[in-house]
Amino acid sequence: MLSKNIKTLNKHHNDMSIKVFNTLTRKKELLKPLNGNNINLFVCGPTVYDFSHIGHAKTYVQFDVIVRYLRYKGFEVFYLQNITDIDDKIIKRGNEQGKNPMTIARKFEKEYLSDMKELGITSIDKYARATDYIKPIIKQIKTLFDKGFAYETSDGVYFEIDKFKDYGKLCHQPLDKIKEGARVSVNKEKKNPSDFSLWKKAKINEPSWDSPWGKGRPGWHIEDTAITETEFGPQYDLHGGGSDLIFPHHESEIAQMEASSGKKPFVKYWMHTAFLNIKKEKMSKSVGNFTTIREALRKWDEKTYRFYYASTHYRTPLDYSNEAVNKVKQGLERINEFIRKVKIANGKKKNEIEKLIGETLDVFEKHMDNDFDMPQAIASVYDFIRAVNKLELSKQNGKAIIGFFEKIDSVLGVMTFEDLEVPSEIQILAEKRQKAREKKDWATADKMRDKLKTKGYYIDDTSKGPVVKKIS
Repeated sequence: MLSKNIKTLNKHHNDMSIKVFNTLTRKKELLKPLNGNNINLFVCGPTVYDFSHIGHAKTYVQFDVIVRYLRYKGFEVFYLQNITDIDDKIIKRGNEQGKNPMTIARKFEKEYLSDMKELGITSIDKYARATDYIKPIIKQIKTLFDKGFAYETSDGVYFEIDKFKDYGKLCHQPLDKIKEGARVSVNKEKKNPSDFSLWKKAKINEPSWDSPWGKGRPGWHIEDTAITETEFGPQYDLHGGGSDLIFPHHESEIAQMEASSGKKPFVKYWMHTAFLNIKKEKMSKSVGNFTTIREALRKWDEKTYRFYYASTHYRTPLDYSNEAVNKVKQGLERINEFIRKVKIANGKKKNEIEKLIGETLDVFEKHMDNDFDMPQAIASVYDFIRAVNKLELSKQNGKAIIGFFEKIDSVLGVMTFEDLEVPSEIQILAEKRQKAREKKDWATADKMRDKLKTKGYYIDDTSKGPVVKKIS
């Protein structure tokens, strides 16, 4: 009944715990939270100066699936995501449009949250705005001053990377190589061109807050460590984000937090998603080759998009094209078609579906336990469909299968269990076709069939009677 692949992998499932690829060590490691089954996870959220694009969606959908799976396995996950609502890009956009930068930030924060809702991203426990953590940011900078890692210049406060010997351990580059690759310093007062900003002194008409170093605003990196120290303490389990954030953003987060707290490691496991590319070039607002999430959702439904991202391993780059999304859409329709089929099953033969379900679930989990290998996990679902399609199903079998698919979908969030709503116009055409067939009026039946096709529907003449279906 099962493919050889499922039978072989099933033997080993019970010996496996979840393994994650840790960017810090560059190897897969057993996931052992710092506190029992409790996992604190932080993923870098958006800088809210524009609409989010489908490259962002890849990261956020894939982490949504990862968190859903961790909870499915019994972990208590607190998923925190920041909102960068003060930044050079936000200020620049405000100046371009003659608007207050905070007005820009609030507008696009709202749009971002709407996009996340549209994509079915439900796993995030808290969104944390950077501007709500100004006091913890200032406190952390003071600590870095007290410990000799920070210094002040005429335009702000900087972190001195020469004082932190581990700088470069996440991107796996020695400090001297990082210095060689540094851009020419704009500020001649900096001790090292690679020293990064902790606090930026206010310019005219910029949002600012009071601090020991005068009015100003936080640097990018310090926002995130102040948020996580406030919410999680100086050390926590998992930090995620796009691979473009490894350096300098995440590297600098490590330097700030480990320097201020004196505790290592700041984060036990670092997970990074690969890029979404357009014609093999990273999707980016700066390049201008991006499609916003809302533009994409006008063309494709949200479950198709979720399945598109879930069908690729999070560490594998994804080359976007309409053809690729359409292929995934067809694959998802195959699953949904199978669900519709088993819902009306009423065969009399009894089959050992529970055994097949248990074996498939083991394989699904086996692959997800292996650094969240979503494509292979999904392949096990297709193996299951192929095996079941050879059987005659009883009503009881059908209910068991639906329960199994609902369990799988608690992780993926892509399947459709409700019945297809057929417009009355389509239903009338279908009934006319059926009456014509009963009278052997094949010409009229074919005419009704063609009309249905032009409206995006077709009839599947099953053993249980004709079923109206939407063309993928």
